[in-house]
Amino acid sequence: MELHLGMDEEPTESLWVRVKGRAGAGDIIVGACYRPPDQGDGADEALYRQIGAASRSQALVLMGDFNHPDICWRDKAAECKQSRKFLECVDDNFLLQVIEEPTRRGAMLDLILTNKEGLVGDVKLKGSLGCSDHEMVEFKILRPVRRALSKLTTLDFRRADFGLFRDLLGSVPWDKALEGRGAQDSWLIFKGHLLQAQERCIPTKGKSSKNTKRPPWMNKELLGKKSNKTRKPTEGGSKGR
Repeated sequence: MELHLGMDEEPTESLWVRVKGRAGAGDIIVGACYRPPDQGDGADEALYRQIGAASRSQALVLMGDFNHPDICWRDKAAECKQSRKFLECVDDNFLLQVIEEPTRRGAMLDLILTNKEGLVGDVKLKGSLGCSDHEMVEFKILRPVRRALSKLTTLDFRRADFGLFRDLLGSVPWDKALEGRGAQDSWLIFKGHLLQAQERCIPTKGKSSKNTKRPPWMNKELLGKKSNKTRKPTEGGSKGR
């Protein structure tokens, strides 16, 4: 796969390969990237455009050393401006980051990103190779042999503790937490607290992909009200002959 940069754009240290799938399985785009810690904004933006183009494929696996040690992937927050821009790129392209352990001296520098849940599995750190101080990362790209109903995880609002949810968000000193912050920083801070409260107060449940056309909050009662609202009353009575 070729991702061309414009003549005025800075080059990036990235390689993109299209892996042909079997009939009906679809292709996979596999990318490998190294982002130097001192990389400038121009090269970062060029890399983000490449990631955006690749993420529009049906299946993407992107791996590499991105050198963003300050990112907290649990809260999706970071201190450095460049790291926050990288998080914005990940969110804008709906990518999942699957590495959960530090890969170099307590920092999570090496990442695996994918645009399809369940595509990457069996992720393991295998120790360093030679004189490198980075952990080797071993993983599998999982492709089903035959089509099957995928299991999606959705929020179970019926079992949610909304009282605790309000208390957790209400206990945050928002004036102090957002003081002097810009719009993007404020959003990331609020989003982090929101996701923490969601994890504590709203359990999840499995949902079969055959029902994904209906949102998880659309229960039978709401469906009934929607159906009654769309019905038009009969105008006038029946006429005699």
